[in-house]
Amino acid sequence: MADESFRFLHASDFHLERPLADLDELPDLLRDTLLQAPRLAISALVDAAIAEEVDFVVFSGDLLHPQSAGPYGVSLLLEAFDRLNEAGTQVYWAAGLVDDPDLWPAAITLPDNVEVFPKSEAQSLTVRRAEQPLCRLVGRSCDGTAAVDVPSFKVAESNICTIGVAYGQVTAETLSDCPFDYWALGGSHQRSLFEHPHGWVAAYSGTPQGRSLEEVGEHGFQIIEVGADRSMNVQHRNVDSFCYCRVTLNQDEVASMGGVENLIGDKIYRLQNEHGSQHLLIAWELELSDTETLGVPNDLEQVLDWARREYGAGDPAAWSLSLTLRPPDLYPRVWCEEETILGDFLRASAKYQNVETGSINLMPMIGQSPPLQAAITSRLVNLPESELSEALKSATRVGVEWLRGGATDGRHLG
Repeated sequence: MADESFRFLHASDFHLERPLADLDELPDLLRDTLLQAPRLAISALVDAAIAEEVDFVVFSGDLLHPQSAGPYGVSLLLEAFDRLNEAGTQVYWAAGLVDDPDLWPAAITLPDNVEVFPKSEAQSLTVRRAEQPLCRLVGRSCDGTAAVDVPSFKVAESNICTIGVAYGQVTAETLSDCPFDYWALGGSHQRSLFEHPHGWVAAYSGTPQGRSLEEVGEHGFQIIEVGADRSMNVQHRNVDSFCYCRVTLNQDEVASMGGVENLIGDKIYRLQNEHGSQHLLIAWELELSDTETLGVPNDLEQVLDWARREYGAGDPAAWSLSLTLRPPDLYPRVWCEEETILGDFLRASAKYQNVETGSINLMPMIGQSPPLQAAITSRLVNLPESELSEALKSATRVGVEWLRGGATDGRHLG
């Protein structure tokens, strides 16, 4: 039956041990709904596998950390396995770093339909339909290294479709040494797909539910239809009930729409049309292009409160997590050259932004009166290099506001 078509489901990175971010920012009703989002995503995934009668399911790592997820997380995963077992659907699981097979409680037995690939070496399994070979799976659980050991997956050539199941980082170049028909990959929370000119496909399915602003966009799983000629049709299905979004508000757009509120309303209308029934969690960023108008709008906190009242209680809701002002990269040359405190400040700022960030010592600057809280001082002194440049830009923006007679307490700057 090597020339038989079939379909399977590929998913990964459930992370049932992780709560979603920004819970403290949400109203009670939305917070309760958000807490249920991972469970709803897994349930929808299983519903799809059963309704579409896939031949098998492939999980490629980081489903949950058993101890951190606790009884609730473990029971949720077992419930998914049991439902698939009742439907006669086999599950093949290549574990990642989080769901290391050695961490699974010995007292909890997995259902008979769940096959966990070993860590020590790649295992080759033949999937059958009506006792006839349908395809071949070659899988290996993560052994603790960040990258997939592609050479360890090499097996003899076969006349049936071969699917690799792995967790970790790969490149198209390394996978070319082992060109299976499909590589089911895990370890990335954002989905991505690579289609090689020679016909083979590699995909990270991403997490079924985004958990923070680091995981923006829609999330779900893949259903792969394999033709009798071993062609691949990869279909992504969204199952996340909450979608994190980052939206930039251009100053020219603000002017054309007659204000920030109008522009936010227009953007939310477009986002809701695009995302349908999903709740939206939005981080807004106002991008300045005209440094002469740094004091506009007058109070971003008021705009944020308005956006939450206007759009945060709907069904679906569009909740604004933040509204911040992105500082400009350059200020007018005349400001930088003038012999004033503002000019001195901008020249000093430019000097610090043009040196190696690792050589900047903030301690002398923050040890002056009034003294800062110890926690704030520690945070500033130990600021990662990746954040230091943006922190300097933000500090410059606040300083320019004050020195030009704008904000007095910095609150309206986001």
